[in-house]
Amino acid sequence: MRVEGPIKVDRKTKRLANRLTSGDIAVINHIDIDEVAANSLVEGKIKLVINAAPSISGRYPNKGPGILTEKNILIIDNVGEKLFHELKEGQIIEVIDGKIYRDGILVGQGEVLDRAVVSEKLKKAYENLSVELDRFIDNTIDYAKKEKGFILGEVEIPVVKTKYKNRHVLIVVRGQDYKQDLSTILSYIEEMKPILVGVDGGADALLEFGYTPDVIVGDMDSVSDEALRQASEIIVHAYTDGRAPGLKRVQDLGLDAIVFPAPGTSEDIAMLIAYEYKAELIVALGTHSNMIDFLEKGRKGMASTFLVRLKIGAKLIDAKGVNLLYRSKLKIKYVWALIATALFPVIILASLSPSVQQFVHLMQLKFKLLLQM
Repeated sequence: MRVEGPIKVDRKTKRLANRLTSGDIAVINHIDIDEVAANSLVEGKIKLVINAAPSISGRYPNKGPGILTEKNILIIDNVGEKLFHELKEGQIIEVIDGKIYRDGILVGQGEVLDRAVVSEKLKKAYENLSVELDRFIDNTIDYAKKEKGFILGEVEIPVVKTKYKNRHVLIVVRGQDYKQDLSTILSYIEEMKPILVGVDGGADALLEFGYTPDVIVGDMDSVSDEALRQASEIIVHAYTDGRAPGLKRVQDLGLDAIVFPAPGTSEDIAMLIAYEYKAELIVALGTHSNMIDFLEKGRKGMASTFLVRLKIGAKLIDAKGVNLLYRSKLKIKYVWALIATALFPVIILASLSPSVQQFVHLMQLKFKLLLQM
């Protein structure tokens, strides 16, 4: 295996994905590559991934490495922090069987992860899943006890200008299969005209489909400047102590924002705001709702998500995976029925035309003569 090309380097994979061009080698520092990150790398049409951290730690069966290797993108794994800092963006490197060369000099090496190796590592990770599940449940319960004030009114909901009352609200998160799910509910968006809420990169997902986000909620680490400029309202998710690193970015763009200090995830507070301001229905798309999702986000439990969903109850419809529920296929019998329906009035009108009648009579005579012969 030999690969040569320019490198793009970033500690945050989702930030790196925005800069990738076809033929690049992606250099990341991402333990347990998740599904969303892997798909963003695939979309960048890269040649190779070099990861400073273990792509599969074995804690749980993360899907990212499998997605990459299925697309014939190999991973040079666990090359270490030192090499990650030595490699600079734009440099041309050569990788031969896991060994990394720059200007003909060996600078580091890692384990080559192909389909077979990834499959074996994931098999071992599945064996560890029950242990990780025990930890996850314990952490969720512990944090739920500490964070129950989140849904009991102890966390102050900020005053917003968006009018949620008696409206449908669509909350879009750039999670698993978000594009397919969004494509499936386009008719719902057109018919119901819901308030469109993008959680960080979910705002760019809306733009991608031709919709302008009404509200953007998040820590602002993966949303584009374009989306921020187009949104009607921006809510920056802050730590419970009030620190809001994402606020500076918004202010640097000359935009106003509301700061919401709260535990949990940004999608949790997006749902809670919609609920508290009397939304009629909340539709969540691409959200994180299971153990694997949360482990891929680096969270040890899902206390706030559990509490919020417990509170908003029947007002929430989770559209994650809705594309699998119904897949419309155009059947050939419907095509023939459509053609017949379209031709029917044409045939009726034609039969009433004197010239067409003469033509038909002429053809009948010719057929009779042919048959007599």
